[in-house]
Parts: sequence; C-alpha cells; structure tokens
Amino acid sequence: MSHTNSHRWSFAARFRRNAFGWKSALPIQRLKEAVVEIRLVARSDAILAAEGAVLLLEKLSPALEQVDSSSGAIGTAVNRAIDALAPLIAAAKVDSTIRQAWLERLFEALQEDQIPYIERLADAWGELCAAPDMASAWADRLLPITAHVIGPDGQGGFFVGTTACMSALYVAQRFDELLALIDSSRMTWWGYRQWGVKALVALGRPAEALRYAEQSRSAHAPESAIALACESIVLASGMTDEAYQRYAIAANRAGTYLATFRAIVKKYPGRSQAAILQDLIESEPGSEGKWFAAAKDAGLFDLATSLIQASPTDPRTLIRAAREFAQRQPAFAMTCGMAALRWIDAGAGYEITSADVLDAYAALTDAACVDSASRDALNARLREQFEPSAAFAFVGKVLAPYIR
Repeated sequence: MSHTNSHRWSFAARFRRNAFGWKSALPIQRLKEAVVEIRLVARSDAILAAEGAVLLLEKLSPALEQVDSSSGAIGTAVNRAIDALAPLIAAAKVDSTIRQAWLERLFEALQEDQIPYIERLADAWGELCAAPDMASAWADRLLPITAHVIGPDGQGGFFVGTTACMSALYVAQRFDELLALIDSSRMTWWGYRQWGVKALVALGRPAEALRYAEQSRSAHAPESAIALACESIVLASGMTDEAYQRYAIAANRAGTYLATFRAIVKKYPGRSQAAILQDLIESEPGSEGKWFAAAKDAGLFDLATSLIQASPTDPRTLIRAAREFAQRQPAFAMTCGMAALRWIDAGAGYEITSADVLDAYAALTDAACVDSASRDALNARLREQFEPSAAFAFVGKVLAPYIR
C-alpha cells in the first residue's frame, strides 16, 4: 500500500461529482489551484505528487459534467492540467504494483469519461507505464479490441483504449506491430497515423516517415499538426532551409499573430526577423495590419507604420503602442494614436467605446508634448481629420469637447 494514502489533499473536496454548475470560470480556477498544490508537493515528495495527480484525474470528469464546454475554455484548462500532471506520474519511482494500480484507476477514469474531458491522457499512456515491459503488457491487453474496432470489420465502433494501445506499442518499441495496426485501419485518421510517423522515425526511416505524414493530409486532417510533424523530421535531418520553406508557417501557427511570429523566430534563429515577418505578411494578403504587433516587437517601426496604413488593425493594440512609445519614440506613437482613431471611425475593433477614444487622445497628447508639438496643433489636426458633423463620425463627437 502506498504511503501517500493518508495525505489530505485540499482539492479533493472541491472536485466532488457535479461539484460545479454551468459557468466555467470557477472550475478553471479550482483546476489551476489543484495543479499548483500538486506541483508544490512534487518539490519534496514525487510519489505523493503522482498519487495526487492520479486522484485529481479520477475526479475531473465527474466533477465537470455540468460545466458548459461550448467555448472550449474548460477543455483547454483540462488539457493543460493533463500536460502538467502526466509527466509527474510517469517520473515517479515506484514499484510495478503501485504503478499498475495507478494505471488501473486511470483507465477506469477514461472509461467513465462521458463528455469526454480526459481523453488526452491516452496519448501519454506509454509514458505513464514508465517501462517498456509494462507498456508491452498493456499493449497486449488492449490490442485485440483495438484491432477489431478500427479494422475493416469494426463497423464504426469505438474503444477508449485505442490511442492508449498505440502509445503503449510505441513505448514498448513494437514498431512493426504498431505500423501494421495503423495500416489495417479503415480510416486514414491523423490521430492514428501520427503514431506511424513516430514509429518510422524511431526505426531510422525519416524519408519514409515524411511521406507517411504527407499522405495523411485530407480535408478533415489538422494541417498544422501534420506540418509540425513534417517540420520536426526535416529539421532533425539538418535541412533547415527546406523545413522553413515547406512547413514553418503552417507548423507554427499560434493563438495570436505575434505568438506565431515569435515561435518561428525562436525555431529559426539563422533567419532575420524582417525576412520572417515579410514571409508571414505575404502568406495572408489583406491581413497586413494584424502583423503590426509583430513588427513593433521586432523594432521594425517603418514596416509597422506601413502595415497599419494597409489594412485594419486592432485599435486597442495601436493605443497600447502609442502609450508605450509616447516618451521614447513620440513620432511613432503619434502615428499609432492617429491610426487607432482612424480605424475606430472605420468600425474596426470589438466593442469599442468612448473610453478607447479618450485613451488614444491621452496618448497623443503625451507624445505631442515630448515631440515639441503644441497641443493646439494636435487638436487642429484632429478637428480636420475627424469632423464631428460627418456621418458616423464617432471619434469626432467624442473628442469635440476636447479639441474645440
């Protein structure tokens, strides 16, 4: 029996079945707190932390059954928690009896995962086994059902252990069996075929792995995931230029344009930031303004200025830039502030209010003072450009009391 059974976890009482209602904010907060609690324990007791991780993963789905998952926020939070907790479980140094007990509990949780929330855990099943012999034993256990369900006679069935089986085969280094299993599937699904790519790489056949990944493309396949796998293979082969030209943009798309730019810059340090940014801009004609923050972040101020003239740019991003550079580069700040007002008047931005207009005006007046320009001159320019009597002149009406 584990010495961890007597520990009292604070999160345990908070993750009772149906503990949360419809709104996702509270369960996301509680989930973050639980992960922090487990990580703190991991600093002094890795086995206890792993036991806590297993307990939390057991409790997640029942506790979150009533939470609204339509926005994707709770799902993202759960996935991040799994990414943080799975390595703790895998790294814990315990005997095979304890690890097998953990795996049994987690597999039962996967089977009871109705929404589902924790299905991502199956991707790490081989790592959770922690040793090739245990991974092989789990592969033997899961393989017959998996082969039947995904094979030509499966008739559309579903088995929760399918991905876990592939992960276990991979860690057990049973690569030929893994490839045979995937190739027998009636569906060309990337969720399966990614394991084939990994197996071919592990077998020392990168060219074949690359072709295998490329052949996985379809209307429903995740382009970015396939591109990322291909990019990794080509980079590992030392062909940096080819990796960049063929895959860099598709493989590194992130949640924001700035994050995409930073990801590519970090991965390809030999290329200039200006060249990378120009390639990104050309990849999306008509969206030039969305790359403004990336150009600003790289110190490419002339390019940033040209981008905000070419297409709509988020006014709040421009206002933040105007405030940031009001003292250091007032001319650039003035350009950003004026562009923010112009795009607000053109209808750009989400739920823009008069407060945003006044924020832009405040940044402009700060920059004008540093630039030795008079406030009267600024107001005259604003009156000329944003005539309050013009149709839909929202900016002019808001600023009218200030620029008379």
